[in-house]
Amino acid sequence: MSVKSENNKRIAKNTFLLYFRMLFTMGVSLYTSRVVLNTLGVEDFGIYNVVGGVVVMFSFLNSSLATATQRFLNYEMGQGNALKLEKVFSIALTGHYLIALSVILLAETIGLWFVSTQLEIPAERMHAALWVYQFSILTLAVSIISVPYNAVIIAHERMKVFAYVSIAEVSLKLTVVFLLVYLSFDKLVLYAFLLLVVAVIVRMIYATYCKRNFTECKYRFIFEKDLFAQMFCFSGWMFTGTLSNLFSSQGVNILINMFFGPIQNAARGIAYQIQGTVNAFVTNFMVAVQPQIVKSYSQGNYSYMYKLVFMASRYSFYLLFLLSLPVLLQTQYLLQLWLKNVPDYSVLFTQLVVIDLLINSSFTPIASVAFASGKIRNYQLVVSAGYLLTFALTLLFYQLGFPSYVAFVVAIIISFIGLFARLYVLRHSVHFPSKKYIHKVFLVQAKVGIIAIVIPAVFVYYASPTFFHFAITVLISSVSIAGTTWCWGLGPEERLYIRNKIRGYFHRKI
Repeated sequence: MSVKSENNKRIAKNTFLLYFRMLFTMGVSLYTSRVVLNTLGVEDFGIYNVVGGVVVMFSFLNSSLATATQRFLNYEMGQGNALKLEKVFSIALTGHYLIALSVILLAETIGLWFVSTQLEIPAERMHAALWVYQFSILTLAVSIISVPYNAVIIAHERMKVFAYVSIAEVSLKLTVVFLLVYLSFDKLVLYAFLLLVVAVIVRMIYATYCKRNFTECKYRFIFEKDLFAQMFCFSGWMFTGTLSNLFSSQGVNILINMFFGPIQNAARGIAYQIQGTVNAFVTNFMVAVQPQIVKSYSQGNYSYMYKLVFMASRYSFYLLFLLSLPVLLQTQYLLQLWLKNVPDYSVLFTQLVVIDLLINSSFTPIASVAFASGKIRNYQLVVSAGYLLTFALTLLFYQLGFPSYVAFVVAIIISFIGLFARLYVLRHSVHFPSKKYIHKVFLVQAKVGIIAIVIPAVFVYYASPTFFHFAITVLISSVSIAGTTWCWGLGPEERLYIRNKIRGYFHRKI
């Protein structure tokens, strides 16, 4: 079996394992979100989202180094350099401990002042909100120091471990929800504390496994100037995009709180819960593909890398569209079925967020090219400009009296323009075939999307909001997308490969 064939087989196996993990976690998460919303109430749920959002803002210090850690581990593994791999891990772990300490210091000063004086929180719930804030800080710190261990598991493509630990984590969170229902302590504070306990347990599991199975995870303090400079230069440019993203995500969340109050924060929280659940399909697929993209680049196999990027972009969109279309067409019924008590604006927010997600589906595959090459300065400047523009325009429109949903409309427009800007940068920095990408990926996605939506949309227009009609919507959408993808979304080689696999399966059965 060829190396490429073996790599493709590994990607398929790892994708299956990650989807198994995702389906389990998705089902449990949807249930727990409903119970948490009903147990806490809309106001406390909104408070948890906005206070947690402030804490998440400090994660920008971690996100950039986390991406650098994953990139350098993948790269050195592709090079087969065991000594360099050990050095990368040790430097990364030292960096993450320093970042965790920095996050705590910033959160306990600037962040604490902001939560206490600037957020719109009812006076009688401020004490509980401050406890939630403290527990959320510690949860984030624990998550930060877990990153290098997670990155090693992904670099080794041990997705089975990643899947099993994630299932254990979501099972613990389900236990938290049951405790929340039956214990009489302040439920908002209790929820935040128990999530901290879960984070500590999961961190211990990851660390123990890595130390027992990977030699590079035996930590020792290392300061190698050149490697340190490479990793933190990469992190520095990643930092610009991460910090800007905070203004586009959590910054906008805070603007919604300041202009419209915590009820609309709850609606936004619901919308992004659905976004995260749907996006998990693409995220899991890219977790399986990304190590191969970076390793291919490190080995100089650019043709295979571009093939992977084109494939990942198209398949990411198809998977996302398969899940998104029923959500877009039946949002009101779906939220009513899931939550029963649906916060105002949740339907519109959810629809706009999912549309933005579909546009963004190609961002991760093409970003992998920039990350693999290490030439990320111009790419990150374009990314940062888009995020900052989203925040600035949202603030301007809110001050002019526009409704809350304008933030999501702005994000959609900026995302669409940003796709072409990113392709332009990659064309000049790493000679990425951007024109071919637009023709082979973007236009194909657009054709599939436009054609596939027609029949399901007509059905929903005449259907009543019942579970039976929702099930029919899912069925019609699936058939429409599958048929359209087969006719216009796949190349001749891909269709031939699928036919051969189906024939082989039935021959084995016979």
